[in-house]
Amino acid sequence: MVAIRPAQASDLPAISALDARLTGLDKPDYWRDMLAPERNLLVAESEAGKLLGFIAGEVRAWEFGQPAAGWVFAIQIEPKQRERGVASALFEALVTRFREKGVTRVRTLVDRKDHLILSFFRAQGMVAGPSLQLDMDLA
Repeated sequence: MVAIRPAQASDLPAISALDARLTGLDKPDYWRDMLAPERNLLVAESEAGKLLGFIAGEVRAWEFGQPAAGWVFAIQIEPKQRERGVASALFEALVTRFREKGVTRVRTLVDRKDHLILSFFRAQGMVAGPSLQLDMDLA
C-alpha cells in the first residue's frame, strides 16, 4: 500500500537525496523552496514510512498570455518501485489538487530524448501542447 501526502520539512533530506542520486545534481535549496504554500510537493511512502517517490508542481497563470494551468516541475520514483503505480498515484494526486484550484490544463517540460519520462506522461494522457519552447545557449 502506498500513501500520498504533502511533503514536510522532515522529508526534504530524503527527497533531495533521491533526486541527487537519480539526476546527479544536489539541489537542497530548490527542494526547500518547493515547500512554499503556493507550490505542491507530494510524497509517496510505504506503510513503513519509507519514501518511494515525490512529485512537485504549482498552478501558474498568464505568462505570455496563457491561462492558468497546473505545471509539473519534477517527479522521481525509487527505481525498484517503478512500474508499480507509484508515479501514477502521485500524478493523480497532484492533478486533483490542480482541479480543486479550478485549472483545466496540466503542463510540463521534458527532454525529448528522455523516453522514460515521455512514456510516463503520455500514459497519463498528456500530449504535445500549444506552446513551443525556445532555447539559447549563453556559454
